[in-house]
Amino acid sequence: MSVRTPMSVRTEDSASAAAAPPGAARRALVVGSGFVGSEIARRLVLEGHEVTLGSRGRPAVGPEAYGARWRALDATDAGACARVVAAVAPRTVVLVHGPSDVTWCEAHPEEAAAAHRAATAHFATLPGLDRVLMISTDNVFDGRCAENVESTPVAPANAYGAAKRAAEEILLSRAASPATALRVSLVYGHEPADGGKWLNFFSSCAHRLARGETVEAPADQWTTPVLVDDVALVVARLLAHEGGLPPVLHLGGPERVSRAAWAGEIARALGVPTELVKPVPRAAGRYASRPRNTCLSSTLLSAVPGMDAVPLRGVAAAAESLAPLFLRR
Repeated sequence: MSVRTPMSVRTEDSASAAAAPPGAARRALVVGSGFVGSEIARRLVLEGHEVTLGSRGRPAVGPEAYGARWRALDATDAGACARVVAAVAPRTVVLVHGPSDVTWCEAHPEEAAAAHRAATAHFATLPGLDRVLMISTDNVFDGRCAENVESTPVAPANAYGAAKRAAEEILLSRAASPATALRVSLVYGHEPADGGKWLNFFSSCAHRLARGETVEAPADQWTTPVLVDDVALVVARLLAHEGGLPPVLHLGGPERVSRAAWAGEIARALGVPTELVKPVPRAAGRYASRPRNTCLSSTLLSAVPGMDAVPLRGVAAAAESLAPLFLRR
């Protein structure tokens, strides 16, 4: 995370935290129990939070296995959100909601936008919280710049980016409690092959390569991938921070890499021939709607206390650590 002259940050009212009943200050509600939301919940439990996950469907791995709880929640339903908030009484809310498959959103733009807007609106107006943190995306940029920082003008590249940008605007314009949108680059990590949904890029490549199958990956689509464990740790540090935070922060991995080059690193870590990776144009497959550059860097994040203790891992080191999970028989 590069250190540059930070922009001014908001001053937050700490009275709400002081007014919290004893034992309540570490209650967290994570809205969304997918790949990223579940990992954030695990990290927050490790950090001493009392965590509840809310989502329409029960997660494949029960949150009870790592010390969290789950409640059924349709985040587009205002009444359901109000009931969950009343039952959980959270001090912090992390929004990891809404459809996130870029290809699906491109085919269903109105449905995607409505889901992201509604869920954000229901939580943005909650008063008296210590913080509301929304996970946003690199797709709010059109891909023309090789590097996007917090001050880079937004120009959503696709329906998913437009939906997330609309959610950001709702959060930051209507927030009744301190609120921050954390834009995150392409998140990756281990997911089981039978997870019942589309997999993150790393897992999709690793499972196929481990079976000796060919992987086609764009050589002309660039990203700054960030390991899901690192995302969860950054979120935990942001929730622990008692001072002001900027309204928008960026989190990208330490390297700018094409998907094809990244897939080559995965192959090397798995010990399979790199020739199994076939570079293709992004226009040739499901990545056609992605921007050419989905790369994030930050001028602000490193100024938050505790961030120097989060050494973001590069793609090669992460591939080496994750490879054994895909080679088990």
